[in-house]
Amino acid sequence: MASRAATTNTPPYPSAARISDSECFPQYTASLKCLEEFSSDKSKCQEHFDVYKECKKKEREARLERNKSRSLFS
Repeated sequence: MASRAATTNTPPYPSAARISDSECFPQYTASLKCLEEFSSDKSKCQEHFDVYKECKKKEREARLERNKSRSLFS
């Protein structure tokens, strides 16, 4: 039964539910490193935040485009 549970928990596609699975993980970690470097002074890291936000936007648009061709009833 343990092997069945492992199979059930593994999606047939990469999950972005975990940030480490995201294509934007490098931008995410760069933002965190910047915050650590500048003692949480967000104003000095705005460029990193903007790059990460743009990456997430593109990632979401790509996911929506992929899902357009899928049908729930096929």
